[in-house]
Amino acid sequence: MTGTRETGQARHGQQTQQAHQSREPHQAGQTWHEELRARGYRVTPQRQLVLEAVTRLGHATPEDICAAVQETARGVNISTVYRTLELLEQLGMVTHTHLGHGAPTYHLASEADHVHLVCRGCGEITEISPTLVGDLVTTLDKELGFETDVQHLTIFGRCRTCRP
Repeated sequence: MTGTRETGQARHGQQTQQAHQSREPHQAGQTWHEELRARGYRVTPQRQLVLEAVTRLGHATPEDICAAVQETARGVNISTVYRTLELLEQLGMVTHTHLGHGAPTYHLASEADHVHLVCRGCGEITEISPTLVGDLVTTLDKELGFETDVQHLTIFGRCRTCRP
């Protein structure tokens, strides 16, 4: 889309086509700025602020991300944040997971795969290596033919502090 203005319809068609081409994380050594440009997208201040907020906040809801972005750019609204997160996820730059009944949380896709432990008492989120649940993953595959996506695996319980 070089030399043209990004319009909603053109952008949607382009997003759909590019999402089918590759949902892989951006190329090694390529900055996210270069990745967006290489795929025909502009590096807008809103996109930059959303990605910076995701990086800084870790597991953050769209509302958390919007609040962080609005510290710098008050005019950015929640729909802009949702659209930007959707695009960044289609491009393989961020990923989301559900850590409870609320809104999904987003983090960088470049982070290593991890399993989330969520304390039902205090809400603390702990990341652990997928190798710690390797036996469970293997058993699910062997006995049920179920391939586990550990990137979206969340285990609920009580942390050491909240246990009776």
